[in-house]
Amino acid sequence: MAAQSDPLTPGAPAPDFALPGVDGRQWTRDGCRGANGLLVMFICNHCPYVQAVIDRIVRDARDLAPLGVGVVAISANDPVAYPEDDFDRMVEMARRHALPFPYLYDETQVVARAYGAVCTPDFFGFNARLELQYRGRLDASGRNPAPPLARRELFEAMKMIAATGEGPAEQLPSIGCSIKWRGA
Repeated sequence: MAAQSDPLTPGAPAPDFALPGVDGRQWTRDGCRGANGLLVMFICNHCPYVQAVIDRIVRDARDLAPLGVGVVAISANDPVAYPEDDFDRMVEMARRHALPFPYLYDETQVVARAYGAVCTPDFFGFNARLELQYRGRLDASGRNPAPPLARRELFEAMKMIAATGEGPAEQLPSIGCSIKWRGA
């Protein structure tokens, strides 16, 4: 079922976390942040919205690194109900797409709830002070191929945040599959 991200709450602090990554490391919020900001994404393996945009997510993450923006992806879906989202398949996805950022597993779903994540993909852009400045979409494509010359909304917002500490006034919500909560 499709879901839409909630509106931005400007200045909300980035909740801390300590989660296992597909690389065998334990990652924290501060270990993922860059000097100029942090992009936290909630994604999963099976979502057609994520599958449609994963290559653009990878491109944007690579382009954000030189701007001092750290990027991290977190999967919180219930792997009992959705086995394609289990940890071993997360490892496979990270390898297949050569993810240039930590891909973490939120088994308890506590981190997803702390952030208020509702869909995959769901993007949270924080400035250097870890204050929320962007809660919007990647671009206008949804789960379709990106139109020619599609505006890179997420990248542009994070570039602005890295440079000024503030996000754009206009932000359109992300749309994707709902987070698969345990017991739902």
